Amino acid sequence: MTPVEPSGPADDPSRAVVGFYLLNEGNMGSNKATLDFYDAASGTYTRNIYGAANPSVAKELGDVGNDLAIYGSRLYALINCSNKIEIMDAATCRRIGQVNIPNCRFMAFDGPYLYVTSYAGPVVIDPDYKQLGYVAKVDTATMEVVATATVGFQPDGIAVSGRRLYVANSGGYMAPHYERTMSVIDIPEFRVVDTVDIGLNLGLVLADNCGQIWVASRGNLYDIGPRLYCYDIAAREIVADLEISVGDMWLDDDLIYIVGNEWSNVTMKNTVSYAVVDVRSHKKVADSFITDGTETRISKPYGVAVDPVSKDIYVTDGRNYVNPGDIYCFAPDGTLRWTTPTGDIPAHIAFLRK
Repeated sequence: MTPVEPSGPADDPSRAVVGFYLLNEGNMGSNKATLDFYDAASGTYTRNIYGAANPSVAKELGDVGNDLAIYGSRLYALINCSNKIEIMDAATCRRIGQVNIPNCRFMAFDGPYLYVTSYAGPVVIDPDYKQLGYVAKVDTATMEVVATATVGFQPDGIAVSGRRLYVANSGGYMAPHYERTMSVIDIPEFRVVDTVDIGLNLGLVLADNCGQIWVASRGNLYDIGPRLYCYDIAAREIVADLEISVGDMWLDDDLIYIVGNEWSNVTMKNTVSYAVVDVRSHKKVADSFITDGTETRISKPYGVAVDPVSKDIYVTDGRNYVNPGDIYCFAPDGTLRWTTPTGDIPAHIAFLRK
């Protein structure tokens, strides 16, 4: 355990959030996905808590942690190249079971079900890739896949709004023939009812509280740059197209916090960026949420999250993607509160409430 800083005084309402789990992806093929935990009351940060809580699990979490969520009393860690979702008790991190889904990518929840995007096929770069992806419907009580719905090629982000799922198809294995569509799935019928043209090489998706879906496009790494699109569900059209690079994004109230780490195959360089977008005005309202200049200490911003109560902002640094990274905690005013080392490629955060 590493002492960092408590979330606030004992009577601080942020105590409604006990802390958070951080999923470190680990390099592909290294089997080094790990879970860390930050205790907000004591101000301690514990690395590899999964290994300590589950000493009998031989291979620990597995290979490439790609998504993390708390739903009900359970913690779900999606481990991409181990083809599974690891399910744990959210309070203790003790293993409950797993769901096997090939090349799984991202998760969303609705009622008693977990929905998971899957590339379905192997990890192979091929412009003529034939295997369409799908969304798996998982019963959270039995931890079994009960249905699948075929979507586009290499589906990534997924979000729930109303009675529908919105799925970003990337075509990420098929460069330069990327996908550019979003599949819309009716939840009760569990079938695709619409396919919407959005933009090239789609990635992350989130649903706001205004009846809109925000979809990140990664471009082609050459002459087509990244974008952030806003799709109005009722109007069935794109109502905003922003020139913003999205490596990760987090919705807090009506604001989207964004970190970007854009690679160009032309310049062979990364461009780091930060942004805050207002979902109602559809405009970027800040070029950064860090106000004290300490963003210069972050070499590869990889993940972002906002505490729903204290409004502290967390940014993870992947550094060189080989050695342990770091996590930075910023106060709501954008000033640095603390930082501490993490596991390899720190990426995904899930807040634990009382």
